[in-house]
Amino acid sequence: MTSEKRPNIVFIITDQQRVDTIAATGHPWMETPNIDRMVHEGTSFNDMYVPSPVCSASRASLFSGVYPHNSGVLRNDEPWVYTWVGELSKAGYHCVNIGKMHTYPVEDPFGFDERHVTENKDRTHPTVPFYLDNWDKAFLTAGVRKPGTDTYCLRDDYKQSLGAFEWEPPEALHSDVFVPQFACAWLDRWDGDAPFFLQIGIPGPHPPYDPPKRLFDHYLAKDNLPKPIREDIPNHINPVRLLRERHMASVLDAIVHLEDPSDEQMHRQRAAYYANCALIDEQVGEVFKALERRGVLEETIVIFTSDHGDCVNDHGLSQKWSMYEQAVKVPAIIWGPAWVQAGKTVDGLVSLMDWAPTILDLAGAHTPAFFEAISLQGHFDGSEGTVRKQVYSELARDAVVHASEFQIMLREGDWKLVYYVDHDEGLLFDLAADPREVNNLWDVPEHRALRDRLISDILKWRVHSALKTQGFPMHTGGTT
Repeated sequence: MTSEKRPNIVFIITDQQRVDTIAATGHPWMETPNIDRMVHEGTSFNDMYVPSPVCSASRASLFSGVYPHNSGVLRNDEPWVYTWVGELSKAGYHCVNIGKMHTYPVEDPFGFDERHVTENKDRTHPTVPFYLDNWDKAFLTAGVRKPGTDTYCLRDDYKQSLGAFEWEPPEALHSDVFVPQFACAWLDRWDGDAPFFLQIGIPGPHPPYDPPKRLFDHYLAKDNLPKPIREDIPNHINPVRLLRERHMASVLDAIVHLEDPSDEQMHRQRAAYYANCALIDEQVGEVFKALERRGVLEETIVIFTSDHGDCVNDHGLSQKWSMYEQAVKVPAIIWGPAWVQAGKTVDGLVSLMDWAPTILDLAGAHTPAFFEAISLQGHFDGSEGTVRKQVYSELARDAVVHASEFQIMLREGDWKLVYYVDHDEGLLFDLAADPREVNNLWDVPEHRALRDRLISDILKWRVHSALKTQGFPMHTGGTT
């Protein structure tokens, strides 16, 4: 299933959107008609795992085609050395980034012909001054103070809100409206005729969870929002317990994380989160309208995904920084009737970074030999796709993760292992029998051989990874 014409490619990446946020993939509490359209008319992947449950590490892997230990980006604000966007440019594409990419340095081109950056969702970031951030400039132009940690902390209900607030400025200034509308304006005005690669980085639903009142009220009234998974809290192993204590001891992204929030507080937090995802869906629809206005919708492939998920109080945890399913699995949908099979769902392990060779293949561009990423094209073009026997995610010690220097998640079939390099404890789950991940089998004798074999597989994977990536620019002195 192919078209001879090279497609335009629109790559929509949200920030911190977990997998249970799209109605058409089996989540009836959501109302997402525009992304549902993509699911029904395109191909979706049920088991896409992120290379790391932290923003920049995951995104650097996505845009380099290698795992974090090879990209060199294990934490936020660590220098990026390579992206594959330059390969698209060499192939004749006009490459544009609008919104969040979480690169460092933020102002470097990284292969793009145009970058219109929005990074500072909830605060003034020390490495992103206001004059480099288009959203900050929009607030200055409007004469409106940008909501964020420094304003929400002044509210009487701040310490009880779990990061959930109603958006009060004009809706057009909401980050998850501003960025897609910026992209729509670009589509309306760009006068080029080359195929384009348009990366739209939507800053939400990353906290603060602050949807407009109309959506917040609508989701607050729902009685079918999933309740947080919390029955495993008394049995947390030390690395997870210490992470939770860290969450409670710090204010992170306007969230005051409470030890024992009420059902009402958690419902309100989740309503805000899911409402923010519904706002994003509305804007996906606006992007489709802009493509249609330009007359290129039928010549365009649209991809929707996210950099990682969010626990939203599952397992008693805040945000990401863990290896639970809510943090490491993301939505993954590709749409484009001339190139993509309709109504297809792929079961099988894939990685977020697998979008890299997929996009390059669709564009007819060169795919570097050092990629650890595997093209997904065979899954949706009528040929035969490849899924992974094992998929990995990595997380290094940072300003939030203090309990372990490094942790690695391995998923194989129904089994999932989390290995901490500096702890004897770990996590082992049978996801077929225990999809909620509340029954840790790490110390169960009958599973010890499996546990030890999976740990041994991590060593083998790291050796093969080193050999595969010998040509990666970080190892040869190259740059973007």
